[in-house]
Amino acid sequence: MTTKQLIEQIKIKKSFLCIGLDVDLNKIPQHLLKEEDPIFVFNKAIIDATHHLCVAYKPNTAFYEAYGIKGWKSLEKTIKYLNKNYPEIFTIADAKRGDIGNTSTMYAKAFFEDLAFDSVTVAPYMGKDSIEPFLAFKDKHTIMLALTSNQGAFDFQTKTVDGQELYKQVLETSKTWKNSENLMYVVGATKAEYFADIRKIVPNSFLLVPGVGAQGGNLQDVCKFGMTDNVGLLINSSRGIIYASSNDDFAAAAATKAAELQQEMEIILS
Repeated sequence: MTTKQLIEQIKIKKSFLCIGLDVDLNKIPQHLLKEEDPIFVFNKAIIDATHHLCVAYKPNTAFYEAYGIKGWKSLEKTIKYLNKNYPEIFTIADAKRGDIGNTSTMYAKAFFEDLAFDSVTVAPYMGKDSIEPFLAFKDKHTIMLALTSNQGAFDFQTKTVDGQELYKQVLETSKTWKNSENLMYVVGATKAEYFADIRKIVPNSFLLVPGVGAQGGNLQDVCKFGMTDNVGLLINSSRGIIYASSNDDFAAAAATKAAELQQEMEIILS
């Protein structure tokens, strides 16, 4: 999917919502555990109930890898179902990969070619040669960690090095890499006051913003400082939507929560 196609979907749906598919078997409705593949059954129900309210889905791969080969097969079935039935949806493999050279190329092949995701999240700590292999794939997007929403973000990301915070140096440097136009960035919603400075460095790039909802991020603040003429934001909510109910009505409850966010976004976009 191209950035232009993503922007078109945002305009059509009046939404820039991304739903995180972080499936924990201890949290899904217990009656689903009787199914042969409870993770996929859960995902399918959530997707069918919410696809018209969001423009992206983001499975965090750890929630699938934790269940071994069965979990990986559930992830594969989920992305195939999305690509076949809702090809207009932007898909994000939240894998946070990052290694040098051929290893990164193999990670990229796994998510872009084998699983056919539109994008994958990566960690930039190993630098240019760990990210450029992902950027080489046409019409695919690499979403690089920039400023995250966890407390530990302050351990390194906001430290001042040579007179500038490290996350700003990471952003500046990433713009010099080959095919950097394929970059998006992760910026946590709980760091809303930083968005103005981030937009000075990457004024037009899309930002994937986790932390709205269960983590306490504020949608209005994020949009005030982070929105561009083409929106430029994908606001992710995971637990607040997919675990809205643990009963038989879980999919309908998820749709209700997603609709609440979508309606807020529609007002902001109007």
